[in-house]
Amino acid sequence: MSQRSEVIRLYKTLLHLGRDYPKGYDYFRTRLKTAFMKNKDVDDPKQIKTLIARGDFVVKEVEALYMLRKYRTMKKRYYES
Repeated sequence: MSQRSEVIRLYKTLLHLGRDYPKGYDYFRTRLKTAFMKNKDVDDPKQIKTLIARGDFVVKEVEALYMLRKYRTMKKRYYES
């Protein structure tokens, strides 16, 4: 897979995850666009690869936070704290 398609895949994945963001989709989308635009002039393939790896790490962290939030909600429904 080319680096361009990996960057687009990462952007779409993060954009999809942003729909459930607590501060709202618009807030998440503007922050995401700013982060990607900040690195748009990077030409070094190694640096692009590290940025993609960092983005994949962020995807995993956001997914983990969403799962934790769902777990806490389910726990509150069934157990009194």
